[in-house]
Amino acid sequence: MHDIALKLIKKIEENGYVAYIVGGFVRDYLLKIPSSDIDICTNATPSQIRTIFPHSCLPNEAYGSITVILKNVHFEITTFRREISYMNNRKPIEFEYINDLYEDLKRRDFVINTICMDKDGNIIDLLNGQKDLKKREINTVGDSYHKFLEDSLRILRAIRFATILNFSLSEDVKESIRNTKQLVRNLSYHRKKEELNKIFASINVRYGIKLLLELGLDQELELNNLKNIKNFDDLMGIWTQLNVDSLYPFTKNEKEIMKQIRTVLNLDNLDPLVLYRYGLYVNSIAASIKNIDKKIVTQKYNALPIKSKNEIVINGKDISKLLDKKPGLFLKEIINDIEEKIVTNQLLNEKSKIENYILEHYHE
Repeated sequence: MHDIALKLIKKIEENGYVAYIVGGFVRDYLLKIPSSDIDICTNATPSQIRTIFPHSCLPNEAYGSITVILKNVHFEITTFRREISYMNNRKPIEFEYINDLYEDLKRRDFVINTICMDKDGNIIDLLNGQKDLKKREINTVGDSYHKFLEDSLRILRAIRFATILNFSLSEDVKESIRNTKQLVRNLSYHRKKEELNKIFASINVRYGIKLLLELGLDQELELNNLKNIKNFDDLMGIWTQLNVDSLYPFTKNEKEIMKQIRTVLNLDNLDPLVLYRYGLYVNSIAASIKNIDKKIVTQKYNALPIKSKNEIVINGKDISKLLDKKPGLFLKEIINDIEEKIVTNQLLNEKSKIENYILEHYHE
């Protein structure tokens, strides 16, 4: 992807413009972290970019950017610009195109995201982003209080970058977050959840939660249970403990998983029937919250004679034939019975054994 990006830049420059890779990709490149998020900045306008790449553009001209697809890779290309005004502490609603990389970089959020790379792979670092990389510190570009007032999502992005990169927040950034944190209440729950998902899914999640609590963002985000989290191993496990299903947007599947986790929290996660009915994933999360060793849960689950009804060696048709009866509701009762007996090791999953059991208990 790096090579494709450099070719894309060269093509833009062959048409008389300048262009650079900017932001997260360059930051991660210098930190030796794999990255697939490649943004390009240029003095070419969206319409000029469309002329250079006529068959591969998805325009987003309202924000001065355009997506170019090259060799199945998506590149977000944004024209150098100066942002004049923002709406609702979030979206820039007025900006002007400029022909100045330095001025364009000054509008960006954090110094570590302003490092650029030219068409030859050279690093262009006009705002000393590499200094912050070495210090492992998050600083805003310019006045942090003003940056968070402009766009309150930057508050959560600061926590996210600090968490994922295991960087510290500068004292200035921390103080400005404390003074603007109420603004995150105005963000959509969808955007808040997007950022929180990245924090909660990070290997440094404990650090991320510590920052959220330290800066008082738990209250502003309506995460009143955040200080009571007992298990940090799983994203859905964390959301289950937070109990904010009615506020934040979750899919039907996510809601069902959380519902099941809450159910098995009140059950014995080493019980064969509980393991069988709710599965390893749900029981493992519940067990971790209750400080039960997940290895034991896994061993117990792996020892189950069957993992699903489909593994029972006899079916409804076999039972009807064995009892010489037409299929009916009675089959469900019998299958449920033998299923439970097999799971609890009261009956072997062998056809002859099951047939003998059925004849003994259900033959009229």
